[in-house]
Amino acid sequence: MEWGWDNARALLGIALIFAIGWGLSEKRSQFPVRLVLGAVVMQFAFALVLFGIPFVRNLLFKANFIVEALQEATRNGTSFVFGYVGDNQAASEIMTGDAPPLFFFQILPVVIVVAALSAILWHWHILRWVTKGFAFIFRKLMGLGGATSLAVSANVFMGMTEAPVLVKPYIKGMTRSEIFILMTAGFATIAGSVLVIYTTFLDGVMANPLAQLLTASIIAAPAAVAMALVMVPETVDSSARAHEPDFKYNSTMDAFATGAADGLQIVLNIATMLIAALALLWLVNAGLGALPAVGGEPLSIQRVLGWVFSPLMYMIGVPWSEAPLSGSLMGIKTVLTEFVAFIELGNVPADAMDPRTRIITAHAICGFANFGSIGILIGGLNIICPERRSTFLELSWKTLIAGTLATCLSGAVVGALPVQLFIGAAG
Repeated sequence: MEWGWDNARALLGIALIFAIGWGLSEKRSQFPVRLVLGAVVMQFAFALVLFGIPFVRNLLFKANFIVEALQEATRNGTSFVFGYVGDNQAASEIMTGDAPPLFFFQILPVVIVVAALSAILWHWHILRWVTKGFAFIFRKLMGLGGATSLAVSANVFMGMTEAPVLVKPYIKGMTRSEIFILMTAGFATIAGSVLVIYTTFLDGVMANPLAQLLTASIIAAPAAVAMALVMVPETVDSSARAHEPDFKYNSTMDAFATGAADGLQIVLNIATMLIAALALLWLVNAGLGALPAVGGEPLSIQRVLGWVFSPLMYMIGVPWSEAPLSGSLMGIKTVLTEFVAFIELGNVPADAMDPRTRIITAHAICGFANFGSIGILIGGLNIICPERRSTFLELSWKTLIAGTLATCLSGAVVGALPVQLFIGAAG
């Protein structure tokens, strides 16, 4: 396996990212050295276990059949409800040429299916015990309280507004630092319900997209905890923090109905945000395009954000020649949404971006940290615990920064390791 300067630079990038977090810390004298080192070790350990152990690695690489099965199952539902509009194959039969997929009717509904399935798996204790297993690791190795560790672990598989529901009774009594951990973990990871869609976007242009994005969400969790505690250090002894709660559905049917309803809300929110985000992107680019060209090309928000984020992407291991493109995707993810960023990443032809750069970029944009998500997260938390509204608002912008830095840490960890570890045999 090859290892060179680009990999070594990613190690420096890890130190730089924590230095940025320390510079923004509320108490610079309380830098949690042991916790930061432990978090980085955990990130590398997760990556090496998932991709370095042949048996686990092969399972991950073959997991794309899950996406195909979910897509086929969803198509059965959408074709019944929406007719040919919900089935791209049927639409092609009555249209001239290949019919393009209708995003709202054919792609987004998989979120509803995954949300319902996740709720059922939680009720059947399958997802619950997987989540609690990760919570145990965070509790023992990072000293988190029971409620906080569960919420952080749940964010790996659930959404930033769904995971806090699991610890709803405990949020009121959480410390300021614990709330910041909860919020940062939500911004540094993605929900399983949308992970399947992002996998669809990257299919054909990146090796083993499901394995890559699932790993990205897993290794971002310890990064989120570490970055949160660097920026807002804990001041309360662990024995005084909330214990682990136990969230339950009343029955399998309750889990199914609740999950499906939650999935619908997510779909509507995604559609709304995409319409607004893409419209805003077009308007901004139209305005920038009216300005004088720079370097022989018209200005665009993608180019401007590429310049802004290029140094950061370079430091986490992306070659300088590809840093502007990678940086533009990071900027789009932050200013608009990660959804748009994944669409753009999927639109980059396979031969137009080095596989290693694409993997690093995918890990770096794999999180909910963007301007639009601030409103979504604050709105959801206010409903769950209105008593802590002022704390949520006070920490919101810090959360955006911490979540962004945490996903960049994940990108840096991947950048520091040999790319052959993550590519394997494309599956």
